[in-house]
Amino acid sequence: MSKMLEEIREQPAALERTLKAELRGFEKLRRRFAQQRPRFVVLAARGTSDNAAQFGRYLIEITTGIPVALAAPSISTLYQAPILMEGGVLVAVSQSGESTDTNVVLEEAKRQGAFTIGVTNEASSTLARIADHAILVRAGREKSVAATKTYTGQLLAFYLLAWALGADLDLDDLRRLPARAAAALKLEKEIAVRAERFRFMDHAVVIGRGLNYANAFEWALKLMETCYIVAERFSQADILHGPIAMVGQSFPSFLLTPPGVTWPVMKELIAKLNSLKAETLILTDRSNPEAPKSAIRIPESLSFKSKKALPADLYTAIPYIIPAQLFAASLAAVKGLNPDQPRGLSKVTLTL
Repeated sequence: MSKMLEEIREQPAALERTLKAELRGFEKLRRRFAQQRPRFVVLAARGTSDNAAQFGRYLIEITTGIPVALAAPSISTLYQAPILMEGGVLVAVSQSGESTDTNVVLEEAKRQGAFTIGVTNEASSTLARIADHAILVRAGREKSVAATKTYTGQLLAFYLLAWALGADLDLDDLRRLPARAAAALKLEKEIAVRAERFRFMDHAVVIGRGLNYANAFEWALKLMETCYIVAERFSQADILHGPIAMVGQSFPSFLLTPPGVTWPVMKELIAKLNSLKAETLILTDRSNPEAPKSAIRIPESLSFKSKKALPADLYTAIPYIIPAQLFAASLAAVKGLNPDQPRGLSKVTLTL
């Protein structure tokens, strides 16, 4: 068994640890931001952490109304151009906490007047040391190069950060996320069987929208780095602006389709792909009665206890990426590849 698969299975416990250990720190942040609300938030990250940041952007803007931007590290590292950050928050996200360019962006943001937050899995890392406030993703040491449990830990950190920024989220709903992750893990055997069909796949598209757009990027990344597949990732809107032309008969197409505001447009896209005779794999959950019978369904309704008027797909990001991780790990095994040591990669990537 690969370490990647072992670490996928560890996610419910890792999420539980992070919730219990980090909530007090987020309560402190919530009090701070209640007194001084940030004018804007900037997120800095690379790789898988950048995908988590993409999710954070959607979540924070949807739930707080605070404008969020994704940093372009080259502005600081290569062009050395100062960015005025007074009144803002800079959140740097790095599994190892040693991503060189991410740390440069954080240090420059501090110099330009931002309050800085570091999200990392390593308490002794450079990122944790230099940030004004460190958030620890308590996933335990991640041995596989392919990040899994640190990614979902980062997603959880963004839920808690949104709450700290004033989002009207219910902490009891957040406490249910480990159980939702455990429910998604029940799909492991089904997904292993489904992966067999894609044994000879060498290209694919992965499509999401809204709060699962980031997961489309992460699913595609896992296919690229563990299975060496050319996986293009799109929002449902963007693929219709040209790239749909490359999709034809038997073209592998993977879709994240939770119920809620994104379902009607994703449903239309499914119909379009079916008309093109594409080979679709659709991920949804049991609360979506309109999804095709062939869809993979997370065996739990992802409704939440809160009676607040919140998007129906608000808490789908974590349970929806887990089947995608399982698919990549299973497909790597089918192809006879080692997902723990992808060629040309190491656990910590240093770039400027």
